[in-house]
Amino acid sequence: MKTLKYDVVVVGGGPAGSSVARYAARGGAKVLMLEKRQEVGSPVRCGEGVSKKILQKIELEPLESWIANEVAGAKIISPSGSEFELSEDLAGNETGYIIRRDIFDKHLAKLAAVEGADIMVKTTATSLIKEDGKIKGVLARHLGEEYRIEATVTVAADGFEARLSREAGLKTSLKLRDVDICIQYEMVGVKADPLYTEFYVGQGYAPGGYVWIFPKSERVANVGIGVNLMFSERGATPRRYLEKFIASREDLKGAKIVEINGGAVSVSMPPESVTLPGFAAVGDSARMIDPLTGGGVVNGAVAGRVLGEALGRMVQGKLSPEEALAEYEKGWRKKMEVQLARNYLAKEKLLELTDEEMNDLIEAVGSIKLEGLSTAAILKAVKEAKPSLAEKFSDFL
Repeated sequence: MKTLKYDVVVVGGGPAGSSVARYAARGGAKVLMLEKRQEVGSPVRCGEGVSKKILQKIELEPLESWIANEVAGAKIISPSGSEFELSEDLAGNETGYIIRRDIFDKHLAKLAAVEGADIMVKTTATSLIKEDGKIKGVLARHLGEEYRIEATVTVAADGFEARLSREAGLKTSLKLRDVDICIQYEMVGVKADPLYTEFYVGQGYAPGGYVWIFPKSERVANVGIGVNLMFSERGATPRRYLEKFIASREDLKGAKIVEINGGAVSVSMPPESVTLPGFAAVGDSARMIDPLTGGGVVNGAVAGRVLGEALGRMVQGKLSPEEALAEYEKGWRKKMEVQLARNYLAKEKLLELTDEEMNDLIEAVGSIKLEGLSTAAILKAVKEAKPSLAEKFSDFL
């Protein structure tokens, strides 16, 4: 067995893992990032919509290579067909650019490598190394060879399955209502508006979730659905609902499927702690996905930067490992925990709404000028336009 020694080992090459690796390496840490697949970014498991704000938050310049389309905003459509439009500035973390996620992820990994991080693809972390009450690295398999990778801090960025987080002892188990099952088609021959992403909400469209159309060009779009797992026992399979939606749409009739991808998404609150001695989780493995939208690219990358910068200060001697992890816990929670909590409560309430109530909600929000697509702004609109419906959300008001 070969032994490697690093300051930081990151398991997972998605936006969260690459951001940790990039900023830790920039700070002077000796970093190794492991990716179990043969290339970073494939297969795609995402709607591929991100806000432009992410570029500033993780210092990215927009590149034509990974931007498929730039949209002006979003349309939210109710079961009755009523809708309201939001500009890109107000539409949240999933609107702005429709990206080519495989190329985007690989670009982030390259940025980490430019900063000095080492990367091993087609490498599986098989287990954690635990000694003296601390996690001190991982055992891994790369191209048939076994490796012992020792590190001061081990980072789990291994996605929804969160295998390493569970092995470490973090409480990342999920209830049925805290999981959405998603499937997405990339379709050619679509006649949807290329300037707007579209979100269809209501139990008739997608029980406990929503259908989306993300235009990648004038004739190409990602058409997908997320259905809350709580409804699966009632026969609410995502594919059945997605096929029903596509069959009902003139703008999708005749369109051809050129790619199918899917998977599970956590729509839960994060655990009380995402760190242990010598260990940190980030992104979906730390349950940082937005519970209301299911989007996780922005949160994972931003939290990854917070962690990477703290680890950089660790190797510079400014922080002990314990202090660096404590700084990470405090830092990422300051940036997003309140919003995650509010959106989780909103998600819980929306699970209970009938289609009639959803129609009222969309009409209420569309009747006034929103100050932003935030839970607080939506609730303010509901209270002003539909006082009776607002009673369902009294916990927020």
